[in-house]
Amino acid sequence: MNTVVIGAQWGDEGKGKIVDYLAKKADVIVRFAGGANAGHTIVYNNEEYALHLIPSGVIHPEKKVILGAGMVIDPKALFDEISMLESRGVKTKGRLFVSDRAHIVLPGYIKIDKELDAARKTPIGTTGRGIGITYSMKSRRDGIRIADLCWKEKLLELKDEDRVFLEPFIPDLQAMSIDMCSYFAECCAGANVLFEGAQGALLDLDLGTYPFVSSGVSAAAGAALGGMTGPRSIDRILGVFKAYSTRVGNGPFPAEFSAQDAEQDALCKFVRETGREYGVTTGRPRRCGYLDLVALRYACRVNSIDTLVMTHLDVYNTLDSIKACVAYEIEGAKTDNFPAAIPALLKAKPVLRCFEGWNKNISGCKSFNELPEPARNYIAFIEEYCKTKIGIISLGYERNQTIELQS
Repeated sequence: MNTVVIGAQWGDEGKGKIVDYLAKKADVIVRFAGGANAGHTIVYNNEEYALHLIPSGVIHPEKKVILGAGMVIDPKALFDEISMLESRGVKTKGRLFVSDRAHIVLPGYIKIDKELDAARKTPIGTTGRGIGITYSMKSRRDGIRIADLCWKEKLLELKDEDRVFLEPFIPDLQAMSIDMCSYFAECCAGANVLFEGAQGALLDLDLGTYPFVSSGVSAAAGAALGGMTGPRSIDRILGVFKAYSTRVGNGPFPAEFSAQDAEQDALCKFVRETGREYGVTTGRPRRCGYLDLVALRYACRVNSIDTLVMTHLDVYNTLDSIKACVAYEIEGAKTDNFPAAIPALLKAKPVLRCFEGWNKNISGCKSFNELPEPARNYIAFIEEYCKTKIGIISLGYERNQTIELQS
């Protein structure tokens, strides 16, 4: 069984916790895209692990984890992360691998990334980790891959400072390197493989709010390329979303809480603090808003999401009522479709529907029927609107704070 887990919003949906939860039934976990710009937080036995490159399933000691072909890897960030895990008793030797087709992030790329974004008339708000530049170099056919580390002529093409930076990492990177195609054929026949995405579907280079997007493929289709498996080999696609919406960096966000509205501004602060809505990678406060069902349904449609996974429902525990965006009003006209044009999205005003709150702590609920009726009604409305079932509900950061509606 090959399962793909993607974010169904603008990233930060809680994919790390969900991949960690699902990893118990997987044999191999593959991160298929992105780089150290991603941040996945895992909480296990009251210990918190912040991961940026290594797949979230690494906390399970018996699982194999792979950094896939679609990733761009900063060697220093990778080995810092390995050291952090090893220091906390999580062994990686012999079970952490890197695709030989993955590209490498060099210090020169990081410098260019920061300079380019600062020079833009409208900055995108990148994390400044060199991710976009590395993908750009890859597209120009000027990048360097893990497989190229034994190619002396290629190494000589690098700038002196980049080559000096890279040299100490080469032996360890080569030792971890695998040909994913033959590895899957020879070592993973019949295995359960879990493909982990980065960022979210609305930040995908083609499907997202371009140009305010990531440089990689964060849509489900990316698992077939970056995970080096054919599209027919994918059995199911899970889309993770929060009970509200967040976004980091610049770009349109139709359902964002308005700072000019006192009630919405207070709600923004409440959600940000209660949901710990600060970037794992940058520490930046996330922009917060109502659950955008227009955008969520769009993500379901363009990614063929089989099952939705809902997180952070417990953030709404103390509210008497909650609202969700069910349509946009753009220049006086209503639409429930997600437009491509940035000017339209910037003008879009959310059409809101109000739901009864439950004003009760649901963090300890162990089954769907234990949830208060207003919470169940909110879930049912989302399913009906998106025409997609919710199969898992997360009510906290720990693995056991999870309700599985569908196996």
